[in-house]
Amino acid sequence: MKKRIIVSLLAGWVLLPSMAQVSTTLSPYSQFGLGTLSDQSVGFNRAMGGVAYGLRSGKYVNMQNPASYSAIDSLSMIFDAGVTGQMSNYKEGGKSLNTKTGNFDYAVAGFRLFRRIGVGLGVVPYSNIGYSYTHKDEIGSSPIGAKTTSSQVYDGSGGFSQFFLGAGWRVTKNLSLGANISYFWGHYDKTISMSTSESEANTESRVYSTSLSSYKLDFGVQWQQLVSDQDLLTVGATFGLGHKLGAEADLKIINSNSSNAVVNSSTLSVENALSIPYTFGVGASLAHKGSLTAAVDYTLQKWGSLDYPLFNNTNGTYSLQSGYFKDRHKVAAGIDWQPKPMGRKFYQLIHYRMGVSYATPYYKIGTQDGPGGLTVSAGFALPIYNSWNNRSTVNISAQWGRSMGCDLIKENIFRINIGLTFNERWFAKWKVD
Repeated sequence: MKKRIIVSLLAGWVLLPSMAQVSTTLSPYSQFGLGTLSDQSVGFNRAMGGVAYGLRSGKYVNMQNPASYSAIDSLSMIFDAGVTGQMSNYKEGGKSLNTKTGNFDYAVAGFRLFRRIGVGLGVVPYSNIGYSYTHKDEIGSSPIGAKTTSSQVYDGSGGFSQFFLGAGWRVTKNLSLGANISYFWGHYDKTISMSTSESEANTESRVYSTSLSSYKLDFGVQWQQLVSDQDLLTVGATFGLGHKLGAEADLKIINSNSSNAVVNSSTLSVENALSIPYTFGVGASLAHKGSLTAAVDYTLQKWGSLDYPLFNNTNGTYSLQSGYFKDRHKVAAGIDWQPKPMGRKFYQLIHYRMGVSYATPYYKIGTQDGPGGLTVSAGFALPIYNSWNNRSTVNISAQWGRSMGCDLIKENIFRINIGLTFNERWFAKWKVD
């Protein structure tokens, strides 16, 4: 059985880098910046609003704070993989559209390497890009009284992912430090095609594209302290290094006429065009009797200091410009309740989870801020019991999210997440009498 699990997981990890580039969104907001940002939560905390910085356990892999890896015991080998299905509703001007998407989401693993040192690794999404829609405007009328309209068709796909490898070191009984180093890669293709009803044969297309491979560094710290005989407090903080990704952003402008098959094109490029921000996070959790855990997080991403490549239609230039991004703030809170951790009945061992989070936008649409995002989540973890395993779980969660902004498209999202956590005692020595 173990061999079958290993083969299946290795096969999944081989395929995951390619599947990670398949977009899990059809949101028109994913055309801005680096796309719709992932909260990078996994099975154990997705139903808890994505809280992570102050969570610490040897039963799961918490890649959002690498200091937590040192909690994994010397007998455990942990694998966690998940899939997501999403239904979305978009409303604007009395019109409504429903969409469905789904994809393999993440795969992470963790184990004890040396005394006091744990290791985590895996593949998680950073952002997703995927949209296709048409926008029409009335721009005047012809001499015979017919209305003249302009039509813009927007299409885009892509996204960014990271393969991380990290270690957590328990420095003292209470203090742990950790770090993740990630291979960061991805691409996007964004196309805008423009034409008018008077000259439909003439079309101008702008194709924005880039492809990159770089690195990402994240650091974490956790402090754990008993505050009473029944309450355990864990405080955590993280820091993510911001830097340029070394990517070249290209803009290809294509003017075509379908009536005479004439095509003219030109390409503009911006060197070292994309960056990721400095990121700061702080959080805490309080565990009561090992049964009820409550946690809160705050995250700040310093997008506001970064430039972004934009096309100036007035002078025809494509260059880095400031003022497009703004700092992103996110707050999250969640709870996890297990009725009786040492119980023998199935319902006593189920984890019941709830959470909520809110994030401000990190980009502007023209002169207006993009939409903020509210997410409410709930779910549970079902224990798996058989002759060789009693520590693994199936994590099931539901998320409702809404993107909110004045005079913008209203976006409502409902997600179902299913994750399977294998937690096995691979390194135990068996004694035969």
